[in-house]
Amino acid sequence: MESNRMGQSFYEQSTLALAKALIGKLLVHTVNGNKLVARITETEAYLGVLDRACHSYGRKRTKRTEILYGKAGHVYTYTMHTHCLLNIVSERVGQPEAVLIRGVEPIFGIEVMEGLRGKSAGDKQFSNGPGKLTKAMGVPMTAYGQSLITGPLFVADDGQSTSTVIATKRIGIDNTGQAKHFPFRFVKAT
Repeated sequence: MESNRMGQSFYEQSTLALAKALIGKLLVHTVNGNKLVARITETEAYLGVLDRACHSYGRKRTKRTEILYGKAGHVYTYTMHTHCLLNIVSERVGQPEAVLIRGVEPIFGIEVMEGLRGKSAGDKQFSNGPGKLTKAMGVPMTAYGQSLITGPLFVADDGQSTSTVIATKRIGIDNTGQAKHFPFRFVKAT
């Protein structure tokens, strides 16, 4: 699995391309010596300074958004409704864009995930939301700024391709004007 870790150039592609390319990849995290692996099934792209749904819209630059302006392949975590959300910084330095990981399917370390989540992985709602997946995968807010190239949290490719990826409108961004209609959410076709 370690040898299949995605390299720097994977994260430097356009944000929309990265959001699509992440579908079917593996999200891997080691928690207390336990390797947890899940397949990414849903993402959303946030296109920076011109995207009203993005935290860096209008070149907003705060302590929270600073990582968005940095090197691709780093973790951007933030809290929404008490849940930690996981984003992957994309593009090039100075272009503050990211991809939100919205859903995963557990593959390995499921018992540990169930303990972290406090639910059975057999539940359809187990990891189908950004807050649910970070709980199941043990991703803390302190992951902010970590490198996916060298860190304990990373994306890998196991060679299984996703045949079809569907683009739809993003979820939960109703107060963002026209941005709420952009087809920047990507899901694995069932």
